[in-house]
Amino acid sequence: MKDFALIGAAGFIAPRHFRAIRDTGNQLVAALDKFDSVGIMDSFFPNSSFFVEFERFDRHLEKLHRSGSPIDYLSICSPNYLHDSHIRFGLRHGATVICEKPLVLNPWNVEALDQIQKETGNEVFNILQLRLHPDIIALKKKVEASDPSKVFDFDLAYITSRGNWYYTSWKGDLNKSGGIATNIGIHFFDMLIWIFGAVKESIVHVHTHDRAAGLLQLERARVRWFLSINEETLPAQAKEKGQRTFRSITIEGEEIEFSEGFTDLHTKSYQAILEGKGFNLTEALPSIELAHAIRTNTAVGLKGDYHPLVKKETSPHPFVSRGKENITKAENSFTK
Repeated sequence: MKDFALIGAAGFIAPRHFRAIRDTGNQLVAALDKFDSVGIMDSFFPNSSFFVEFERFDRHLEKLHRSGSPIDYLSICSPNYLHDSHIRFGLRHGATVICEKPLVLNPWNVEALDQIQKETGNEVFNILQLRLHPDIIALKKKVEASDPSKVFDFDLAYITSRGNWYYTSWKGDLNKSGGIATNIGIHFFDMLIWIFGAVKESIVHVHTHDRAAGLLQLERARVRWFLSINEETLPAQAKEKGQRTFRSITIEGEEIEFSEGFTDLHTKSYQAILEGKGFNLTEALPSIELAHAIRTNTAVGLKGDYHPLVKKETSPHPFVSRGKENITKAENSFTK
């Protein structure tokens, strides 16, 4: 049984980590979040220590270390822009670190983390759970078994509607979340690179506060992609069913069923890490580089071959005036 600590206990994703820690036969000894609505912990680790102040959390881990019971792992579910700092914290506390996506926002942060890994002798692993999805594994095997010269036509659309709260939270701040392409897209970018190989060219057609789209030329695929958090971009068939989320993946015009099989992927990720088979810095880097390039490149507009959903016109978000965000930022918690 290994001892875990966790940062970001009040967020949406934290229960998946609680479950993964429990279901792999380990225990959570300490958790941290600035927001104290963490009653969900009673369902998993009611005896875990909980802190709302980072300094007291740090002191508690230090006490555990000095008493001969240091934590073995630190799980990070905090906001994207804090990952780099929290990973460093975990490594220096002698823990193996398990971090949610994106590992960091900037490629150069990966190099710095690698140096700290070497200095401390500890490792960091990224949750890249789509690599463990049965349908994605089957697709990868299909591509690997095909003619090596074949370049596939691939379309990806992911729309996950978000309300006004999104723009007030840290997620609506490009500098803190990395924007749409990073916050909701990086898992898909990692999946695409994992299956189809390295990026040869990336064109960004649209990149705003609520959507992003582009064209990727990979070694073995030509990918038109579209990401959005605006419910008005949902296709008619999704609206008719009352859906607020739409996910579509097609290869050579054939739809890939991709709606089930997500419930236990974090547990599978933890099992792999505990067995020494997790996804390390080197494997996380390509998608971080791509997301950063998308975030910093100039969008070319509706030119060339772009995803069909890009053309859908929508009304401006009420929090956005003349293309500029007019948002009052709330205090950011440690919640992902």
